[in-house]
Amino acid sequence: MKIKAVGAYAPEKPLEKLNITRRELGPHDVSIEIAYCGICHSDIHQVRSEWEGTHYPCVPGHEIVGRVIAVGEHVSSFSKGALVGIGCIVDSCKHCEECGEGMENYCDGMVGTYNFPTMDSLGYTLGGYSQQIVVHERYVLCIRHNEDQLAAVAPLLCAGITTYSPLRHWKAGPGKKVGIVGIGGLGHMGIKLAHAMGAHVVAFTTSEAKSREALALGADEVVVSRNADEMVRHRKSIDVIINTVAAPHDLDAYVQLLKRDGTMTLVGAPSSPHPSSQVMNLIAKRRSIAGSMIGGISETQEMLDFCAQNNIVADIELIRADEINDAYERMLRGDVKYRFVMDIASL
Repeated sequence: MKIKAVGAYAPEKPLEKLNITRRELGPHDVSIEIAYCGICHSDIHQVRSEWEGTHYPCVPGHEIVGRVIAVGEHVSSFSKGALVGIGCIVDSCKHCEECGEGMENYCDGMVGTYNFPTMDSLGYTLGGYSQQIVVHERYVLCIRHNEDQLAAVAPLLCAGITTYSPLRHWKAGPGKKVGIVGIGGLGHMGIKLAHAMGAHVVAFTTSEAKSREALALGADEVVVSRNADEMVRHRKSIDVIINTVAAPHDLDAYVQLLKRDGTMTLVGAPSSPHPSSQVMNLIAKRRSIAGSMIGGISETQEMLDFCAQNNIVADIELIRADEINDAYERMLRGDVKYRFVMDIASL
């Protein structure tokens, strides 16, 4: 099945329109006509080969929403016409401990939505910057938002679950003080979700201009991290910090803000390491630095349902397919509030 897509043929080349082939519908597969696909910063890392192992042509996109157009003969969970989503996972081993516990994101055999090896003739996955996708029913998600919110739902499939999962794991909620570092594609979702969970939310930014934006998103307080006096006022006061910054920076400044037994969870993935942290800052208060990667399928569905119940979507800018290269450059400049989403009908 030939369909239109957007991708790159080499790391130094711009993205362009191309044709790709999708596999035939299997007995447990769902075929989806893609309406919108969110644009994640990791798309840039992969397309430009800043992460190892990029296959070309590379078609990115793992924040996919659309409508079911066909199902395999053994599919019972979805029917034609249903609104659905595909996130970062399209396959896993299905047999390991992680898969058994609904944490396919930590399966050693996890297959990502693009640039991961497959058994088909192409040899690797192609993502959501495309008209259609075929995915095993296990990895398809129900969308319960209103249809007119569909474009703004797309980033929930990565930015939403990436922040929801650690907030849930470290029990953000009433009586907890939660810090969100960075007010971008991930951070703005972290603020919205932590607020909806009932936590007291402190947003950290390097830009004074973002203070009003953070408050509008649901933050209770905003700290300009370059202001030493503001940082000192929050020392030893925060239960959980979700650090969304995807560039190397001083972690110690934030570790010192944690209470005893507090945890800072890193969800941003920089292309080079953070500076080493001072171990005594951890030892002195039994603090932790942790990491978290997206979420499993059941948790992603839980997140989507939570967002539908609380009327949470991403703040987006909708673009046409032919605007993708400009969108990438704007993302690198931080010129987006807060997530680009591609209108696939423009292909």
